[in-house]
Amino acid sequence: MTQETPQVELRTSPHLQRPIRTDAIMRNVVYALIPVAAFSIYAFGLSALLLIATSTASCLLTEFLVRRLSKVENTAGDWSAVVTGILFALTLPPGLPLWIAAVGGVICIVLGKLLFGGLGYNPFNPALVGRAFLQAAFTVPMTRWAAAFAPGRFVQAIPSTLALPFMQAPEFDAWSGATPLAMWKFQQTATDMKDVMSAFMGTIEGSAGETSALVILICGAYLAVRKMMDWRIPAGMLGSVFVFSGVFYLINNANPNPLFMLCSGGLMLGAVFMATDMVTSPTTPVGVWIFGVLTGFLTVLIRLYGALPEGVMYAILLGNALTPIINALTQPKIYGAKKAKAKVEQTQ
Repeated sequence: MTQETPQVELRTSPHLQRPIRTDAIMRNVVYALIPVAAFSIYAFGLSALLLIATSTASCLLTEFLVRRLSKVENTAGDWSAVVTGILFALTLPPGLPLWIAAVGGVICIVLGKLLFGGLGYNPFNPALVGRAFLQAAFTVPMTRWAAAFAPGRFVQAIPSTLALPFMQAPEFDAWSGATPLAMWKFQQTATDMKDVMSAFMGTIEGSAGETSALVILICGAYLAVRKMMDWRIPAGMLGSVFVFSGVFYLINNANPNPLFMLCSGGLMLGAVFMATDMVTSPTTPVGVWIFGVLTGFLTVLIRLYGALPEGVMYAILLGNALTPIINALTQPKIYGAKKAKAKVEQTQ
């Protein structure tokens, strides 16, 4: 009778893994987005509520139907389509006709996600793919802004919200406003600390997600504490915007000051909830910092020198496109690889 030789099994790190599923992560992202969406509804009323509901329903229904028709496993229950729908709605003008939001939801899921194989394979953030499509296809409705905290917003929708497909949306002068970024860009309006505080607290016109920067930061902190968001990406992006906009402000004080650039527009929403998309952002320790700094720098450049006042969407999409290259160039060195290579070369 022979004695068996003890077997020692060696595994590489990490030796401990968190028992967390994709749907749990997505569900927590939805929890974090609820206060942001609630503040949007508080600021813009019934139209914001209908916009978020329509966008989310469109994304969910599209994913369910496409998966069903393709006869593959249905993934509508993993919460990723809900995240996409809410984020997409928060990038849109509150008074956008609902049928346009529904079309955009289809684009988010089909072109931004399922075309590449579904969650985990999409190279670009799906919500931003839908937003970019609508920006090109429906330029006029996508640049009409509603005033925040309008009287009667909870009992009356913005007139353009219920516009029929391909019909000219009714004018809504009583509801209209201009974003602080647009006023600076096109009307050369100077910015001051009052504008900064209004943007930080969310008492401004803009997209449904250009709400309180404070609320967004608190919700982002929740995800960071739960380790469901890489805090280095928003830190790099926001820090980059502050530094580079500060340089341009020192060169020419007609440019917006760094604090205004940080708090205005969709920067906070993009940095906290979109740039941090686990699928479309780098995974290496150095890569996430490069990605954050790059997207922040591009945001500043597009805002200052682009045709449109906002540049967050395009900056993140360009960063998504460069993510595979950033990952490839920043791979950490394998322990002992150089010695093993040198040993092989000596024996040859």
